Amino acid sequence: MSLPFPRTAVAVALLSLSAAAAAQPTAAPAPAERSLPAVTVTGNPLGATEVAAPVQRLEGTGLLLRDQPTLGETLSGLPGVSSTYFGPNASRPVIRGLDGDRIRVLANGGATHDVSSLSYDHAVAADPIAVERIEVLRGPGALLYGGSALGGVVNLIDNRIPRAPQPGVGGRADLGWSSGARARNAAVLVEGGTERLGLHVDAFERSAGETRVPAALACDRGAGPVVARRLCNSQADARGGAVGASLFFDRGYLGASVAEFRSDYGSVAEDTVTLGMRSQRTAVQGELRDLQGPLRSLKLQAASQRYRHTEFDAGQPGTRFRSDGDDLRLEARHAPIGRLDGVVGVQAERTDFSAEGDEAFAPPSRTRSRALFLHEELPTGWGRLSFGARREWVDVATPGSPVLARFTPAARSFGPSSLAAGALWKLTPAWTATANLARSARAPRDYELYANGPHVATGAYEVGNGNLGVERSTSVDAALQWAQGPQRLRVGVFQHRFSNYIALLGTGVQRDREGNGAGTGVTDCGDGTSVESGCAAGIVPELAYQGVRARLRGLEAEGSTRLWSGAGRGTVDLELRGDLVRGDNLATGQPLPRIAPLRVGATLAWARAGWGARLGLDRWDGQDRVPTGDRPVAGYTLVSAALTHDQRVGPTRLQWFARLDNAGNRLGYSATSILTQSAPGRVPLPGRSLRLGARVAF
Repeated sequence: MSLPFPRTAVAVALLSLSAAAAAQPTAAPAPAERSLPAVTVTGNPLGATEVAAPVQRLEGTGLLLRDQPTLGETLSGLPGVSSTYFGPNASRPVIRGLDGDRIRVLANGGATHDVSSLSYDHAVAADPIAVERIEVLRGPGALLYGGSALGGVVNLIDNRIPRAPQPGVGGRADLGWSSGARARNAAVLVEGGTERLGLHVDAFERSAGETRVPAALACDRGAGPVVARRLCNSQADARGGAVGASLFFDRGYLGASVAEFRSDYGSVAEDTVTLGMRSQRTAVQGELRDLQGPLRSLKLQAASQRYRHTEFDAGQPGTRFRSDGDDLRLEARHAPIGRLDGVVGVQAERTDFSAEGDEAFAPPSRTRSRALFLHEELPTGWGRLSFGARREWVDVATPGSPVLARFTPAARSFGPSSLAAGALWKLTPAWTATANLARSARAPRDYELYANGPHVATGAYEVGNGNLGVERSTSVDAALQWAQGPQRLRVGVFQHRFSNYIALLGTGVQRDREGNGAGTGVTDCGDGTSVESGCAAGIVPELAYQGVRARLRGLEAEGSTRLWSGAGRGTVDLELRGDLVRGDNLATGQPLPRIAPLRVGATLAWARAGWGARLGLDRWDGQDRVPTGDRPVAGYTLVSAALTHDQRVGPTRLQWFARLDNAGNRLGYSATSILTQSAPGRVPLPGRSLRLGARVAF
């Protein structure tokens, strides 16, 4: 499937903005744009107004101002959330110190099948500019989505399959430009229909040059090194879009969508390596409501995704990654049993993975999983109780490789079971307390079992462990919340305690690219130099997947207080936030690697008659609590600012914004990025950048 979306997105966005700018602006408040209902759906299948699990939602202006090319950087800075930062083009969320396959990235509640969790340099096959809302569910409440959601769920919600009639035609268009990477982006969304039919079309495009950084860095693309204040090989181009339609009937709907995402970007770990990603996703979704008998509603979600990813070195194709996946989720809400209300469901997923080429560190594999789950809630006079359970059957097999002898056939089966309970207390009209307890289990992934090869992203030779057992943890989460008018406060604590934490740890062994150990017959690195000379042709440390006892614990806090409210002068609010995570390998007494340091931040926010201004300061403390052999990471402070204007131009809503990131152009390195350890000094965080943009909702 090849869609001419990028040029269409730019043209429609430009026409929309030109038409809006030509009209006479007014100071009247803007109407709400056509959008999804503003309800939290992740971890809340019964639609309660308040939930025990900690959930954060980004949408509207909040999402617009945080928008970055990657999902990880878009969410980084939310309490408890950091990122795996592998440059500006590849970054996944880290939630409470957990990353990779402990964080589930969903599309409208359904599974995604890219390979972003396999390697840090692989981007998520989605762009935040194409979604309407992002919900982040942290802690034990993520149980509803499986053991691989042990650390949390990030749900990307769009309206590509319309779920409610919206007669007429409406939509939005976005344009943006930023100075730091000389980047441009454009997106357009158009929806329409009748009481019986809903249609959706969207398209987007991004392009960026190399990112400006506050340090002089060398870059060598074969003609000799060049030094510049740019992050070498950080350019990118991404584009995509979707078409979708739904049929509505008296008690529900049935719809489908087809989406495509393409991204071509440089790998900041290597000066001449680029990556080309292609993802195609077909989804079906439907719901039956107001049924009689034991079941009151049925929800269906199904999707099929084809993912391709090729790594090029100086333009020549190298390793090729492929992941084809299908998933099916059927959820039924049962009739109340006394005061008990809940849902039961089944879920099935299939993933076929392969990697072909010199840097294929994981063999071809087949993963099949089936699951039964339930979620029950009991309202009480003082609040609400919730209960959940999940049973999975997971098969992970590899046929080996006819080309690489180090990959041999193997198969494992697992049966992880998980339980969770939560409570919400309404202490007073303003004060609420929540608590959650979960016993969670996750089956090892294919690469954790069968990896055996050099991995450039980690700068190591990775070795799987075919004898790994199910990863198990006991998690507890508690929070106290207060809200009164514009004032709010939330303080929470959490702990994950693992009896079998699957960690990638150093073994002290050195290997070459063929897997031979240094000092065991390896005398040449392939370029005429000896191992003993410390050649750069491929002698790397060995990292192996091991099950260890581990503990992660921490606290999160956020709040807002109104400092000023005056007639004709607007309002001034002070927003505060902070979090702290501590991770320990209990088997060795060493800290776990790549844990975010203490972070605190404050923002002054002013609003008046459609205008808004924000001035923020965020402090990342230094991280010297690292395992032996890792480098400590220095702290840094970033200042940001934003100006927004929301106006009405006839029937159209127009939003303008300007955002200044890293206003002080401070040098900083991410403590949660593998590159800070494997390529020290090579990949700093972006420097000062001004972003200008506009959104039209019609």
